[in-house]
Amino acid sequence: MAGPSQNDAHLLIVDDDERIRTLLQQFLTRNGFWTTAAREADHARRLLEGLDFDLIVMDVMMPGDDGITFTRELRERMETPILLLTAKGESTDRISGLEAGADDYLPKPFEPKELLLRINAILRRVPASEDVIEKPKSLHLGDFRYDVERGELWQGEDLIRLTATEVALLRIFANKPGEPISRGQLVEDLGRDDGQAQERAVDVQITRLRRKIEADPKQPRYLQTVRGAGYMLAPD
Repeated sequence: MAGPSQNDAHLLIVDDDERIRTLLQQFLTRNGFWTTAAREADHARRLLEGLDFDLIVMDVMMPGDDGITFTRELRERMETPILLLTAKGESTDRISGLEAGADDYLPKPFEPKELLLRINAILRRVPASEDVIEKPKSLHLGDFRYDVERGELWQGEDLIRLTATEVALLRIFANKPGEPISRGQLVEDLGRDDGQAQERAVDVQITRLRRKIEADPKQPRYLQTVRGAGYMLAPD
């Protein structure tokens, strides 16, 4: 299930700096996106009541509710992908943002082209691997069922809300059930830049996913850590 192409994706930009808002809108519009801008969380809430967005680009430092607080609130009711813009060097903001449910982050100042790459990587999510000839239509993880074709996680009759990155991770693991996948490979498959910071970001996303599918996230049964090899999905 591919995400929207950049020709029809509608982005919401949330930043209290009017100059940055305008620059981002101009740049992203030139690159084929529909864009709408909000100056802070309250303004964004009003826009989200009436419009559907494919991705939210949001600054962490804003008056009123900051980007991390607002991300946490949005995650309780929607899975729209969120890319946070963080202050350079504030690694605590990045980890907090990922734990709150953001899909990725970009430290300021950044090159516009890098923003474009990050946005497209999130929208693209992760295409199913073409070299898998036959794979099961669904995987069972205790009380949970993962629909491989639809990329949906179910608990009985309830659809579990997943972020774009969680959908991408499950898709990667479902292509290779029972096989360990290294953190570096996960970073690459998610379309991220290489580096230790991104590997730590993957660890945070794995922790969040475990909270959704494991009875005891500290002793995972289904999303296992394989020492020296990475992570592995071990369905029933």
